[in-house]
Amino acid sequence: MKEYRSLILIVIVVALALWISLSDQVGFGDYTRDTSTRLGLDLVGGVQVLLEGEPSSEITTLELDSAMETARSIVENRVNGLGVSEAVVVRAGERRIVVELPGVKDPEQARATIKQTALLEFVDMSSITSQQALAMENAGTVIVTDLDPTAVISASASTTNTVPATVWHTAMTGSVLKTASPSTDAQTGQFIVQFELTDEGAKTFGDFTSQHVGKVLAIVLDKKIISAPTIQNAILDGKGMITGNFNAESATRLAVQLKYGALPIPLKEVETRTVGPSLGQDSLQKSLIAGLIGFCVVILFMALYYRLPGGIADISILIYAVITYALYRFMPVTLTLPGIAGFLLSTGSALDANILIFERMKEELRSGRSLSQAIRLGWERAWPSIRDSNIATLITCLILFYFGSTSGATIVKGFSITLLVGILISLFTAIFVTRTLLTLILNSLKLTNLEKWFGI
Repeated sequence: MKEYRSLILIVIVVALALWISLSDQVGFGDYTRDTSTRLGLDLVGGVQVLLEGEPSSEITTLELDSAMETARSIVENRVNGLGVSEAVVVRAGERRIVVELPGVKDPEQARATIKQTALLEFVDMSSITSQQALAMENAGTVIVTDLDPTAVISASASTTNTVPATVWHTAMTGSVLKTASPSTDAQTGQFIVQFELTDEGAKTFGDFTSQHVGKVLAIVLDKKIISAPTIQNAILDGKGMITGNFNAESATRLAVQLKYGALPIPLKEVETRTVGPSLGQDSLQKSLIAGLIGFCVVILFMALYYRLPGGIADISILIYAVITYALYRFMPVTLTLPGIAGFLLSTGSALDANILIFERMKEELRSGRSLSQAIRLGWERAWPSIRDSNIATLITCLILFYFGSTSGATIVKGFSITLLVGILISLFTAIFVTRTLLTLILNSLKLTNLEKWFGI
């Protein structure tokens, strides 16, 4: 009776696993979850960028850690705003951030967006005409504002378009920006960036525009003029638009940069690795073929060498594969080449447990034990070896996961996660599923020629 209850539980678990494995989305009442397979950039192609923070000498260790974590969060939001699926943004050590962009179509645009400091300023240029402001905009002029004129003059001393003689007044910064989004002008059809200010920003903006109607208010990003409109009337509702020589991509990029704020610390691009989609697809196909061949060889070996128990173990391994794959999709786990290797390695661990159990069973049968005694003793005496070996592997997985998380080695982290999940599921299938199925089948068949059925 106990075995039948266990069988019902196994059937329910397998049915849920199949449902998750075959569906891109599952739901329970109002709860829904995306369960599509997530592939890393080494399988679908993409870009990996290693960024390094460049703090000032005065910043403390605590401030640096806070600034880097804020920078990581902002970069992650920017990447998500670009619509990059399955992106990975993690800290690597004290001052580095690793960004992985699987399937990205425009690597240069993504790289420019994630490392842009995006300091937005609304600069008072009342002292010049709209024609002069337009000329400066078209020339890509780098200007000096009163926020930090010394640093800007030093950084742009070699730039021919710099105008160090004039220090412009910043009326307002992008810190009061509430939201920003790309759009098109209803009258001209040109791409624009619409923005909305916070209550505080709306009041400041309203007061300034009320006093400077007919004057130029330049919109400046990182000291470079991107738009220099003339204030036509007071803007009191805190809503406005940025016009310029935008296309769809540049308007989206600017909106993402503004919406997700300025980085608290400059980021330098240390290393970039690009994987082409064809190379990633080739790696995926070869990995699947290699895994399928290995799986078939192992299943064939178990069936030929261990006979009936081996066939039952093969069923358990198939159940293991279905449950593990479903968990990868549900958690979710982003599969990479090292991750697939971890899955295949955990499959070997599942078979190791079965082999230890079956060999102990055969020894008990050779000693004259009954079939029921051999099954019970086989599991009991094999368990210490199975337990200790798997605990050692789990500890290794945790060490690898910690190393991968702190150093930014995402391939090591992916390998450890898939291996850890696989080990836990393999214990369930080897100890619970195999034993339940074997007991039920042996109780039903009443075998007599044990040498033939067990390969003794």
